[in-house]
Amino acid sequence: AVGSNAPTAISAGPSQLAGGKDATERYLSALNDSFMQIPTGADNERQKSYTPRNPYPCPSCYPSVPSPIFDNPAVFEKLGTDALFFIFYYAQGTHQQYLAAKELKKQSWRYHKKYMTWFQRHEEPTVTTDEYEQGTYIYFDYETGWGQRIKQDFRFEYSFLEDSLSV
Repeated sequence: AVGSNAPTAISAGPSQLAGGKDATERYLSALNDSFMQIPTGADNERQKSYTPRNPYPCPSCYPSVPSPIFDNPAVFEKLGTDALFFIFYYAQGTHQQYLAAKELKKQSWRYHKKYMTWFQRHEEPTVTTDEYEQGTYIYFDYETGWGQRIKQDFRFEYSFLEDSLSV
């Protein structure tokens, strides 16, 4: 984060003593300034949901919490895949995300941990081993097009398969 307790990068070296004081000082100053912008571990994490400091009271007709109907797994069985993907990607860390993932898995979608997206077989794999399977897959593109795309000759390594959800 900017202005954090970044370490001082370099102290004066022999070239400063040899008379190149101005150039060396500018170099060291620029280098030390760059260390103030170094990424931290928190820069790698997904953004948490926003909680306002001064929440504005909304009218009672505007929902402030999710409806309790969305705690029922039977509701998720009736939703389309687009709605399930929306809930999965935009309700992160909630029970609804878990229920959406569980329903996607029931519909033969499989979550790839490396690419952080869902895949489904388009046809039977052409190659199957103990470590991977290779073939044509449909995947959900949530970053650039919010839709399903086909990936041919894709190698799905089982080590990246999220399999902790039970259906």
